[in-house]
Amino acid sequence: MPFFTGQTVLITGGARGIGLALCEAFLKEDANVAFCATSDESINRAKEYLSKSYKENKILAIKADVSKQEDCAALVNKTLETFKQIDVLINNAGITRDNLLIRMKEEDFDKVIDINLKGAFLMLKEVSRIMMKARKGAIINMSSIVGQSGNAGQINYSASKAGLIGLTKSAAKELASRNIRVNAIAPGFVKTEMTASLPQEIQEGALKMIPLNRFAEVQDIAQAALFLADANRAGYITGQVLAVNGGLYI
Repeated sequence: MPFFTGQTVLITGGARGIGLALCEAFLKEDANVAFCATSDESINRAKEYLSKSYKENKILAIKADVSKQEDCAALVNKTLETFKQIDVLINNAGITRDNLLIRMKEEDFDKVIDINLKGAFLMLKEVSRIMMKARKGAIINMSSIVGQSGNAGQINYSASKAGLIGLTKSAAKELASRNIRVNAIAPGFVKTEMTASLPQEIQEGALKMIPLNRFAEVQDIAQAALFLADANRAGYITGQVLAVNGGLYI
């Protein structure tokens, strides 16, 4: 029997990469899935792809910029109008604007923090109200290995992902009394369009540092999310960071 029948999962940044894999994983488990992205093109492409394999009435695609409070509120309201409840929130939306510290523009620092960290805060605030009334829920924040280890050339991204870990732990303490669990996933190198665009020598060098000797598939991250979202399998887990990195950072 599917694990998420009758439940609604809201995923930010769900149109490609890890986000699209998350949508597919939860749809396979019979959940209602609402997801957002920032462009009509990416939303339509993702919805068309998902609708080929899953019932269209279980998929809700919404254009939203999570760095804007009004967009977050509209996203939550449209999800509730369609599916009547929100059982799981996955804060997956994120961007990069990489550069060395001395070359990084202030606007590139601000943009990454606004979407990756502030966006998760805004969504958490909107959805936690719903979950507190229901007295149950699961929230997963998508951090990163660089939020744990740091990375040269990614001060803004590393800071945003480290901030998500602090946000996760604090929210877990605040919301536990209402039976709401808050956890984070910290992926390592994942096979996505972004990693595929890296020079071959960088990919090979990274691979040599990974004890399991492979990059993660997006499905590896999605399976971790399925586990953390399921109250039956992970009902006593909150405030934790699940590292899915092949042993690259231990």
